[in-house]
Amino acid sequence: MSHSPRLWTVVSCSLLVASLGAGATACGTDDNPLSARPFDASDQVAFNTKAGSRAVDPDRPLEVTLKGDGGRITDVTAVDAHGRRLAGELSATGDRWRSTTALAAGVRYTVTVGTEDARGAPGERTMTFETTPAKKLLTAEFGPDTGTYGVGQPVTAELSEPVKDKAARAVVERALVVESSPHTDGSWYWVDDKKLHFRPKEYWPAHATVSVRSNLEGVRITDHLYGAGATPLKLTIGDRVEVVTDAAAHQLTFKRNGEVVNTIPVTTGKPGFSTRNGYKVVLGKEYFVRMRSTTVGIAEGTSDSYDLPVYYATRVTWSGEYVHAAPWSVGSQGYDNVSHGCTGMSTDNAAWFYENIKQGDVVQVVNSLGDEMDPFGNGYGDWNLDWKKWREGSALLAGTQDGRSPADTARLRPQV
Repeated sequence: MSHSPRLWTVVSCSLLVASLGAGATACGTDDNPLSARPFDASDQVAFNTKAGSRAVDPDRPLEVTLKGDGGRITDVTAVDAHGRRLAGELSATGDRWRSTTALAAGVRYTVTVGTEDARGAPGERTMTFETTPAKKLLTAEFGPDTGTYGVGQPVTAELSEPVKDKAARAVVERALVVESSPHTDGSWYWVDDKKLHFRPKEYWPAHATVSVRSNLEGVRITDHLYGAGATPLKLTIGDRVEVVTDAAAHQLTFKRNGEVVNTIPVTTGKPGFSTRNGYKVVLGKEYFVRMRSTTVGIAEGTSDSYDLPVYYATRVTWSGEYVHAAPWSVGSQGYDNVSHGCTGMSTDNAAWFYENIKQGDVVQVVNSLGDEMDPFGNGYGDWNLDWKKWREGSALLAGTQDGRSPADTARLRPQV
């Protein structure tokens, strides 16, 4: 019985509201217009394209205008099917909004417009439309293949079309996203007009996961050139393996996760064939290789010619530099440099090295009389550039002091 009055009050209030009709207030309801649900603003705003019409030219900006006097546009959100927001500007008077960046090609946009009428009541209108597909597409192919790699492995991107303009390069670079867990800072470097390399400031963290994706699909790069979709890539990073070969001491030191686990007597390139100094990233492993001097420009029948079966060969340059078994030079290993540029060791040591090294691990040569390893063109010499020089190869970071520019900050969120 004690609950009857409360029940009667609620029922009475409900009947009163129903009798007063929509929009009436009773029982303390707030009559502030901002508390109302948004009204349909279809009669309040207009677009320069129509919902359901044929696909529109992505080179044409999107415009939203206010119809009639009174009220204003408060907010416009235009998002494509990939979740990318279209940037735009609202006029000071709130009667016009216009996109400030190019629309993506071949995608569907959903546009939501918020308004206020003369009383301040909120309105809303949502509209969808599609843009015409691009006639000329730029594709990006990521490398290496999915798998487990060492801490020095760069990520590569091969483009289908050359991109020379700096502004266009910034558009491409901003859309090629590399993320690692745990996080590490890194950057792309434009090797040439069609090839980019990405590496972190320091080596990848051991046991990290690296994910690579493209947000280029539909994005305008230059006049009539738009980005295409790309197959994402995921890499797993193994132990931190670092190898240092001291050509003067004739010794190779193998470190795993910061600890020395093996030292191996070696021989490196003799005078005239001295091994290249610098950092090299392991390109692959071959159990057997037939090494012929003619492949490196040494004529047959000369004193330096050779044709040898080689086992347990770990490749570090495309031109033919390996770390491999060299049983014919065991007497010189640890004492003298007698090879034609490769790092030679006993068969047992080469077998151990072969089993413990992997693609992407870092091999550094010091104290050799040879030239410095080229950063590009003969394998992955990316680590021979310090971070300052590496940043100079980026269309986003070049010239910045702290390694982060406004454009780089923008790449943290996909945006056309």
